[in-house]
Amino acid sequence: MVGQEKVYETLAALEIEFEYTEHPAAPTIEIARQYWKNLDSTHCKNLFFRNHKGNRHYLVILQCDHDMAIHDMEKMLKQGKLSFASEARMEKYLGLRPGSVSPFGLLNDTEHHVYVFLDKHLQEAKRLSFHPNDNHASLAIKTEDFIRYMDYVENAYEWIELY
Repeated sequence: MVGQEKVYETLAALEIEFEYTEHPAAPTIEIARQYWKNLDSTHCKNLFFRNHKGNRHYLVILQCDHDMAIHDMEKMLKQGKLSFASEARMEKYLGLRPGSVSPFGLLNDTEHHVYVFLDKHLQEAKRLSFHPNDNHASLAIKTEDFIRYMDYVENAYEWIELY
């Protein structure tokens, strides 16, 4: 599975500059906040869902300060009943473990199975930050560079107004 090194290699190949911050494990937004103080970016929450049949998987990326009930998310995404994907599914499709979910896990989704929903408000940010497939670090990249990365991984994605 693709770890941090492949993330950095991919960003370098795409000529995407990033700011790297190493910190103790931060598996939740609440814990990670204390390490983001000096990272000038919009911090993202990454949620991994499956549909009720278990045959479709979704990565939902939104600003970390926003919470949404799963029923509200179902209405906004129009994908039917959703539930959080299991750790086994997360490992299978993203190559990640709980607490380290990020769009960089899409490097492991070579079949482009995971569909990505991006909060439309993220387009207004100058920079976005994510874990680089490991929750012991965070990295920030320009939003336009993040879009280039998303185009590179070739997973289908759409910008949607979530709130």
